This record gives sequence, structure tokens and C-alpha cells, in this order.
Amino acid sequence: MCELLAMSANVPTDICFSFSGLMQRGGNTGPHKDGWGITFYEGKGCRSFKDPLPSSASPIAKLVTEYPIKSESVVCHIRQANSGGISLENTHPFTRQIWGRHWTYAHNGQLKDVHNKLAVKYHIPVGETDSEFAFCWLLDQIHIKYGAKQPDDIELFTYIASLSEELNSHGVFNIIITNGECLFAYCDNNLHWITRKAPFGKASLIDAEMEVNFNQETTDNDIVTVIATQPLTNDEEWHKMSKGQWHLFKLGCSIACGEELNN
Repeated sequence: MCELLAMSANVPTDICFSFSGLMQRGGNTGPHKDGWGITFYEGKGCRSFKDPLPSSASPIAKLVTEYPIKSESVVCHIRQANSGGISLENTHPFTRQIWGRHWTYAHNGQLKDVHNKLAVKYHIPVGETDSEFAFCWLLDQIHIKYGAKQPDDIELFTYIASLSEELNSHGVFNIIITNGECLFAYCDNNLHWITRKAPFGKASLIDAEMEVNFNQETTDNDIVTVIATQPLTNDEEWHKMSKGQWHLFKLGCSIACGEELNN
């Protein structure tokens, strides 16, 4: 299956270190060679880089590792295709607009026959994947429930958690979704997270010979949370999410969390 990477921070922060490790799993240290993508938020704007080539061999991925774009919210995905062909339109993450903001989503897993079991009306997929279809269905349900009036963050993302639980009943549904301010993670079987804050220390990547001393790169006020399918470093304590668990992060901090209602 695919792998996810995301970041929520309270100050504009680059993700070069984490992405340098993840990109190696796209055809080098891992089998996820069917494309990759990353979206950075800067205020209400966002910029995306996507490529159907393996990330370990992609010149665009190399650019991202060397170009320290600073962002408070980032979503990244490396793909191992199981639904839809290898093409740019099927490459995550996917971005759509709602309530005047860009929403970005990436999925790890496989959903069975959702094209026939669920219906979309307002948000029509561009590509062929079950992942993008699920995103469009999720946005449709938000539109139907709330219309033009956006609820507060906790109400909105608690509802998204219930929609994620429903989608998870159709297969495997690990997701990251963000509107640039809040970053939501839902776990079926594989998601880990770590929050880095003072006192900062050193960290070494698992997939590349690279070490960073965060104490030299940060201030005492910085808070940065990284979410990944599998831990990216071998000398830090990552938290493994349980089945049906979700977290809502804002400015690097978890502001809400929950478990599957049936647990």
C-alpha cells in the first residue's frame, strides 16, 4: 500500500528532513514507486508538486528536498497503485475548494467497490482511484450537512471522523486531510505521529544517512508534529495510532482526538 506524511506546525517550518527519508521509500528502500505528491500551505494559498515517477528517482522530488519551503501545514503521499492507472490525475494528494479554502487529502489503503456503493453529486472525481472518489464523497456529505455555513473546528472534524469510520467499513482507510489550518488524521491500521518541542534533540533517518540537530534549527517556542505511515527516524519515540483512532492537530498541537464509536 501507499505511505503518508504530514506536518502541522505553529511556525512556518520546512519538511526537507522528513521528506528526504520518505522519498527513498518510493522505489529505493520501499515499493511505493507509482508516483508521489506533496502540498504546502502558505496562508490561504497552497502549492503542490506531483509526479507519476518514483520519488526516489524524481528530479522534482530532489528539488523539494533542496528547496526549504516553509509551511505550517503539509501533506505528502507516495503511491503503490492498486486502483487506477499510474498517471498524474491519479497521484495524491488531491485538493478541492470548500468555504473559500483549499482542502487537501491523501489516502493509504483500498476501498472495495465504493464507486457502486456510494454516490457523489457535487464533487466529481477527475481520476479513477477509490481514494479520490472517497474524498469527493466525504466533501459531498459535508456540503449536504452544513451548506454555506462552516461549523467550528471541533464539530466539523468530529463529523469528518464519523464519515471516515463509515468509509473504513468498506476496506482500509488511513487518511490525512487539511484545510491549511487544521490537520486531521484517521487510522485504520498504520499511522504514527511525533510532536517535537523544546528541549529539542538530534534525530537520524531510517531510510537515508542523514541526521539533524533540531536544537540548532528551532526556537524554544516551536512546536512541530509529524504524522507518517511508518516512523521515519530510529532514535525518537513515535506514537502508534490504534484502529479507529483519530487526531485533530492545529499549530502543531493535538486539539481533539477520539476512537471508533464501535470500539
